[in-house]
Amino acid sequence: MSADVELENVWIRFGDFVAAREVNITIEGGSFFSFLGPSGCGKTTLLRAVSGFLEPSEGRVKIGGQDMAGIGPNKRPTALIFQNLALFPLMTVWENIAFALEVKGVGKTERRKRAEELLDLIALPGQGDKMVHELSGGQKQRVAIARALAAEPQVLLLDEPLSALDLKLRQHMRTELRAIQQRVGITFIYITHDQGEALTMSDNVAVMSEGVIEQVTDGTSLYDHPETPFVASFVGENNLFRGRVTEADAQFTVVDTNVGPIRARTSTKASLSKGDSAFVFVRPESLKFTNGASADNTIKATVHTEEFEGQFWQVFLDVPGGDKRIKMSLVNDGRQLGHAPGAQVDLSFPAELAVALPEGPLAAE
Repeated sequence: MSADVELENVWIRFGDFVAAREVNITIEGGSFFSFLGPSGCGKTTLLRAVSGFLEPSEGRVKIGGQDMAGIGPNKRPTALIFQNLALFPLMTVWENIAFALEVKGVGKTERRKRAEELLDLIALPGQGDKMVHELSGGQKQRVAIARALAAEPQVLLLDEPLSALDLKLRQHMRTELRAIQQRVGITFIYITHDQGEALTMSDNVAVMSEGVIEQVTDGTSLYDHPETPFVASFVGENNLFRGRVTEADAQFTVVDTNVGPIRARTSTKASLSKGDSAFVFVRPESLKFTNGASADNTIKATVHTEEFEGQFWQVFLDVPGGDKRIKMSLVNDGRQLGHAPGAQVDLSFPAELAVALPEGPLAAE
């Protein structure tokens, strides 16, 4: 059984410091939802408010339509998985998994049966009699999930649970987590600063900055259609061009920049008028060498370096008047690029793959 989670006008203050500001979100029951943002942005604070370890200064948290005001963590239909997992080292794997059932007074036979069912669910059948120290990092992660699921929560809360794992194991475990969530069908709320985790696993993602929700949408829309400069500069890589609007309508905006006029898609959530200061964002993979073909936008650049990464070539370039080197990503098709440092090249990109946004705060480097 899963439940919707609603945050209605939630503010969380610690003295004069505002950790979360006017948060309004509805998380659909049975979905995988992530809060994504840099350290200190307020995402874990919101998780604590949902779990009951923290009461909002203003606003309401509702789970399954019920206002959670005054209801403690042990009475809420939630389970929380911490970064350090907090497994009990002196208990076997099955005893760890069944601990919540033991607290509830469930008999040993029934506890063992449920633990074995959950071990099957997390793809660790027959591992119940092992001690925790005998498990790998990924196995421990799955045991922590099973232990949380044993309590039959309607909402599972995960606070950066993969942060201590190495890169390959993290990539494997995010696939495992998504598969487990789809099998059990309950609501997962996931906290992370890792964009790959959020985009790979989530039905929807909320990007946070300094206690504010910048944008909430699915991963593809978040990457392809950022609504604020913070989201555009935080999610993935982007080349930034600064300038002033010379033309604007509902579909496209022309911004006069240091590399000349750039025609870009107008964000549906942002209002730009002639004369406004604006940012234009272009993804590295949207840039191509012109090679004489016509294009919406063409800019002149100077090759600084070319780096081979196996699947991709990364080309770093200088542009006239630019305060930062731009980047182009090209899929390796087996051919050498062969541009010497200092080579003059023309780059192009379609207007649909660039976005114009009002000038605003950017994510830190």
